Amino acid sequence: MATAAKVNLNRSDLDLASVNSIRVLAIDAVQKANSGHPGMPMGMAPVGYLLFTRFMRHNPKNPKWFGRDRFVLSAGHGSMLLYSLLYLTGYDMTLDDIKNFRQLGSRTPGHPENYLTPGVETTTGPLGQGFGNGVGMAIAAKHLENRFERDNSGVFDHRIFGICGDGDLMEGISSEAASIAGHLGLGNIVYIYDDNHVTIDGHTELSFDEDVCKRFDAYGWHTQHVEDANDLPMISSAIENAIAETKRPSLIRVRSVIGYGSPHRQGTSEAHGKALGVEEVKLTKQFYGWPLDPPFYVPDEALANFRKCIDRGAGLESDWNSKFETYAKKHPAEASEFHAMLAKELPKGWDAELPVFTPADKLATRESASKAEAAITAKVWNLFGGSADLNESTFTDVKGGGDFERGEFAGRNLHFGIREHGMCAILNGIALHGGFIPYGSSFLCFTDYCRPSIRLAALMQIQVVFVFTHDSIGLGEDGPTHQPVEHLAALRAIPHLTVIRPGDANEAVEAWRTIMTHTHGPVMLVLSRQKLPTLDRTKFAPASGARRGAYVLGETAGKSPEIILMSTGSELSLVVDAKAKLEEKGKAVRVVSMPSMEIFEQQDQAYRDSVLPPNIRRRLAVEAAVPMSWYQWVGPEGDILGMTTFGASGKYEDLEKHFGFTVENVVDRALKVLAR
Repeated sequence: MATAAKVNLNRSDLDLASVNSIRVLAIDAVQKANSGHPGMPMGMAPVGYLLFTRFMRHNPKNPKWFGRDRFVLSAGHGSMLLYSLLYLTGYDMTLDDIKNFRQLGSRTPGHPENYLTPGVETTTGPLGQGFGNGVGMAIAAKHLENRFERDNSGVFDHRIFGICGDGDLMEGISSEAASIAGHLGLGNIVYIYDDNHVTIDGHTELSFDEDVCKRFDAYGWHTQHVEDANDLPMISSAIENAIAETKRPSLIRVRSVIGYGSPHRQGTSEAHGKALGVEEVKLTKQFYGWPLDPPFYVPDEALANFRKCIDRGAGLESDWNSKFETYAKKHPAEASEFHAMLAKELPKGWDAELPVFTPADKLATRESASKAEAAITAKVWNLFGGSADLNESTFTDVKGGGDFERGEFAGRNLHFGIREHGMCAILNGIALHGGFIPYGSSFLCFTDYCRPSIRLAALMQIQVVFVFTHDSIGLGEDGPTHQPVEHLAALRAIPHLTVIRPGDANEAVEAWRTIMTHTHGPVMLVLSRQKLPTLDRTKFAPASGARRGAYVLGETAGKSPEIILMSTGSELSLVVDAKAKLEEKGKAVRVVSMPSMEIFEQQDQAYRDSVLPPNIRRRLAVEAAVPMSWYQWVGPEGDILGMTTFGASGKYEDLEKHFGFTVENVVDRALKVLAR
């Protein structure tokens, strides 16, 4: 890297050179890519500089050190702020990575991706998601501290820092997350709000003129206002005050100038989402007193100033390790459990008490799954979560586990309130923090509120459990607004999301067994409201087959199958009963239960062919949802009995007859397939 001659800078000059180094890297990276958002990094560089060099506990050479503070760039479009800081402070990022900003295969994508870039805690981009993730991290930190802290060791007292912008605070998800954070009194959150008064369309007065500090005061947050983002002493003082506030989450409103230093772009929407242009880059560097060439220039003294974070971070981690060694000697059982949690190890015998159901047990799968979950939570402390005000319907609460509330952070039941979107972003944050298997529950139709968070969980491939009940027209009288029709297909369309819809009580147990060992992505557990028959496993294949996504439940003895009936969930019993009726008509039938298409797709071809032999081309799928998911399984000679309209309000038995989900109709459709 070309450098200028070394000069002796005083403290304020060194600070300014360091801040401007962040700005110039962002400007040059966006200009080289001819794509990106330079304005936010230019305005908020002083805040990032202070956080990374003076306040945050982090170790650039070990980004996963557990004792670190977490940093969330919720305003993910300003990714070059974070990438510049990671490079400058000594993380595993090179100047070439900075130069490859937004290029295919680079570690500096358009928005921060936690699975690509060391030092990035969470994938952000959809505005407000990072805000919610940070709240989840703070909840996890408080719960873990309550579990393990002894003798005021300070081993578990890390904080969550974040930068958010106007867009984050306009999105409803941030309101949900901020509300619950204030309610819980999460004093380990320090968020800095980039108040630059600009969005893509223009000045924020077009759509946003509320007093944000008063709004957050109403949420129960501690708020401060810094008038100038370039005032390092004032920002430092505000951060110190926020850290000292341990009973409330903190928001620091910092008035910045987007695109600061650009003579013709600063303070305008032109600085938000496009490269400055060659001439404007020159003028901006002149304003900073910066060499025009070479691009990506960082003064040696500024780089050395940033790289002090390496020794500082090593010292912080070494001190933490010493504290933990002392802790482990005094509390070996707790230390062992802590390490096992971080390693995602399940305790011995975690599944020893899982229930086994008999045909006498007619249960909704929300009930049987609840019993399975209860058996697991009795053994696995770090299975942690709650519902969006629906425990009376989803049955996911931990009996006797206590409530996670302000000052009661040992409680095992999170009450998210009627905040489905915020709930799921918070769950993602709990998972990203490490140590927990978070779950949240609501009704399946409300995944419409949750989809962005579910999608990001899948993108990051983190272990989150979404328990969603009332899965079909079977919920009856609540009517079509609450009856999910298109939701299963929409969820199955998300890469890396595993959807499991068990067909009876024992499949629900197997679903939870799968969930607990599925560490590489989220699971959507889809459960019925109405009671379902429990299959007699002495006559049908064991429910353990569900672990492979689909399995042969049963078939006509002594004959090669003429037709395959396949189903999931509450409709499974229909095809089981239809099999018997078809056999009375002399037909040979195979029944396949397919609780998880995603898991089945992961099986080898030989197994898939053993369940769905290619030579058996007459197939009928039955599911009370839109048919879209099933075409790949039924093939060109098959048929699908599904929903092609919205549902209706009425008793679920009447609805099933009205929409054709009866044994008689299944038999009729099967005979038509056979007659083709």
